[in-house]
Amino acid sequence: MSLCYRRLPGASILTPSDLRLQILQLRPVSVRSALCDGIFRALRAESRSRFSEPVVVPFQEGGWSLSRVRSRSAKGVCAIGEMIGELEVDRRQQKAAEVVSAAAVTVVLGTGNRVLYKLALVPLKEYPFFLAQFATFGYLVVYFSILYIRYQAGIVTDEMLTLPKARFLAVGLLEALAAASGMAAGAVLSGASIPILSQTFLVWQLLFSVVFLKRRFRLTQILGCFLVAIGVVITVTSGSGSGISLKNAGIFWSLLMVLSFLLQAADTILKEIIFLDAAKKLKGGSIDLFVVNSFGSAFQALFICLLMPFMSKLWGIPFNQLPSYIRDGTACFLNVGSLSGGCEGAPLLPVLFVIVNMAFNISLLHLLKISSAVVSCLASTFSVPLSIYAFTLPLPYIGVASSLPAGFVTGAMVLVGGLLLYCWCSPPPTTSHNKVL
Repeated sequence: MSLCYRRLPGASILTPSDLRLQILQLRPVSVRSALCDGIFRALRAESRSRFSEPVVVPFQEGGWSLSRVRSRSAKGVCAIGEMIGELEVDRRQQKAAEVVSAAAVTVVLGTGNRVLYKLALVPLKEYPFFLAQFATFGYLVVYFSILYIRYQAGIVTDEMLTLPKARFLAVGLLEALAAASGMAAGAVLSGASIPILSQTFLVWQLLFSVVFLKRRFRLTQILGCFLVAIGVVITVTSGSGSGISLKNAGIFWSLLMVLSFLLQAADTILKEIIFLDAAKKLKGGSIDLFVVNSFGSAFQALFICLLMPFMSKLWGIPFNQLPSYIRDGTACFLNVGSLSGGCEGAPLLPVLFVIVNMAFNISLLHLLKISSAVVSCLASTFSVPLSIYAFTLPLPYIGVASSLPAGFVTGAMVLVGGLLLYCWCSPPPTTSHNKVL
């Protein structure tokens, strides 16, 4: 049987048009690390070298023909596609691990922050306003010192520092107003009722995320968030008579405390918007945490100074007596002089509180940066039952340890179940940014 192949001219063999591979147009969009960029460049170079030349095989009678080029190309495309898929899966796993570890650190620091605040008020029980202002203005010195060091090291760039400051101004205003309203309501409400009202913070977070970030939550995620809030309420209210204290305090002070948490939720959402918008203006870069912390704290301190007459009155300190109050609070803080009686534990406990509180704020902002406002809120909420349990331990300067509420275990189980439901039903983390109004 004779062969019917036709001898093709060896001078010009053209690759079929259907073999123009789209793989040559790949760009590393979702994978942003330098290592992955290098892999993509290598893949593009390899694809050009492998598929730019026609592949021919000899046949009988000395004929030449183009053969099995499509099969070889398909194998190359499949191999590159599998590699890209594996890189994407690894990136998502690393992102999820980073969020989980950051949330765990936030929970631990949040628990320590609540416990040390109570311990710091043991020596400064007569000077809580001094402790609040010491922390606020102490942060300015520490944050701007760290910001200067990071700027000299090249971590903070001129582009980060020249971003518009209007949103930082709004952050400072929201934090100052939240502190003022929270102080006013906290002076009237009982300690057991405040954690109950604080669960409205999570509701505001969900609402603001939907309205301003155009984020959509699954029904199971919303159910998980409400289970977390219910778990905290059960944990706090078991045998505490919080419902009666809320009723006795009146609706006005309860609504004022809810307003305080609304302002805090708006502040958190605004910070998330700052991170998202900065990523666009910095062309995929990320604004440093200490830029946000430093300028936000600076404007907060400015507005607190403007509100100082009002805020000092909330603590029962006439404004004309504020200088003597600060002087006496400083003497108690340093534990020196004739006013140091009853200030045992200072300055160690107040300084420890300020350090842990600062670390908690940084970790919370870092978690907000890599995840979302809702995730950071859930991590902070989880520290409430842990701090209640911590007060049952023999802590120094506290005296008799507290006993666990009757419904502590039930509330903790509901809370953990809500966290698991939210995490299980959440989509895998991606690098795509949310739409910002």
